Amino acid sequence: MKITVVGTGYVGLVSGACFAEVGIKVCCLDIDQGKIEGLKNGVLPIYEPGLEEIVKRNIAANRLTFTTDLGESIQGSEVVFIAVGTPPGEDGSADLKYVLSVAEGIGTAMSDYLVVVTKSTVPVTTGQKVKEVIQKALAKRNSDLSFSVASNPEFLKEGAAVEDFLKPDRIVIGVEDNRAESILRRLYKPFQLNGDRMIFMDIPSAEMTKYAANAMLATKISFMNDIANLCERVGANASMVRKGIGSDPRIGTKFIYPGVGYGGSCFPKDVKAIIHTAKNYGYDLKVLQAVEEVNENQKQVIVNKVISQFGNDLKGMTFALWGLSFKPNTDDMREAPALVIVNQLISLGARLKAFDPVAMEEAKNHYLGNKVEYAKDGYDACVDADALLLITEWPEFRMPSWEVVSKLMKQKVIFDGRNLYDRKYLEELGYFYYGIGV
Repeated sequence: MKITVVGTGYVGLVSGACFAEVGIKVCCLDIDQGKIEGLKNGVLPIYEPGLEEIVKRNIAANRLTFTTDLGESIQGSEVVFIAVGTPPGEDGSADLKYVLSVAEGIGTAMSDYLVVVTKSTVPVTTGQKVKEVIQKALAKRNSDLSFSVASNPEFLKEGAAVEDFLKPDRIVIGVEDNRAESILRRLYKPFQLNGDRMIFMDIPSAEMTKYAANAMLATKISFMNDIANLCERVGANASMVRKGIGSDPRIGTKFIYPGVGYGGSCFPKDVKAIIHTAKNYGYDLKVLQAVEEVNENQKQVIVNKVISQFGNDLKGMTFALWGLSFKPNTDDMREAPALVIVNQLISLGARLKAFDPVAMEEAKNHYLGNKVEYAKDGYDACVDADALLLITEWPEFRMPSWEVVSKLMKQKVIFDGRNLYDRKYLEELGYFYYGIGV
């Protein structure tokens, strides 16, 4: 079986590589010639644990190829996945120009029946728009070729995407006919050896499922952050409250850790997009509007704690930052809380020294430039620092040598943005400790 994946970003590259890993012949396409040449040589544009090995292995086995030619890539393919970006517009809506451009290209180049699947996160009615664009392109050719449209949203966690794809907890697919369902069942069969996890539904429901899932997870995060802020004011411990409510199976322990807010490529964009969709249909999603507001405010909480300790004038002061990516095991800086924290501290006159295990090149080249100094490791960032701010809970930050940190820092102050450390232990060592909700 051969398939084509259009787009070699996070979703497209992971999907293409993992399909190839189970023996499917995959051609990945991108309009960026430089990116394609890099991929042909095993140079990945993103960091994701385990992905580089799979890409290189399947290139060597000739199961995974890369091209910039759409017509060439879809020849002999049974399925084409559209996995291009849907960046948010100023009003929060998802920009579909790349998705629809690919659809037009497919309609222009296809020479046999295809199942055209939207893998990108797209708003409800996108499937119908893709279908209309392909039909229009075929009409221009006076072609009566048949095709099917489907929706197959991804549910990959950055930092665990390969494992999520190879061992999915569910595979949601929206279809409009039995032929498409039969082909997609065959495509996903290698991922179903331990039980059927496929959920078939209509296309609009599949499109909505993706947004609803991310919006629900974002809601849990903002809810817990809101409760954590109240805990501080009433003298409660948010970490204890989290354990208490998380033991209820109806709530669960996941996504209820207090912190500095959510970021990344999915939650912020998808919450905005579903709010915008609702407004287009005359409905206000008031809960999600609050979720978004709480999250934006939460990114400023740690800066407010710095101000409470040192005042508004931070000139002449140095702060160590541990972590820049929005979460561990990724170099993704999109909507990262670190961006807000860095810019606010700099505006107050602070000097910042940052260390992140994998995101520093991304930060330097695309987000922060030379606004911060980039340290060679976590300890280097602490040299002569007046305080340490933990922003991202990378595993290597969990058990540092506090004796070494004490000798390096000018003042023993810690702002723990992920409640990673033992407050009592650090206070016994002479540190001033600030957590979230404690």
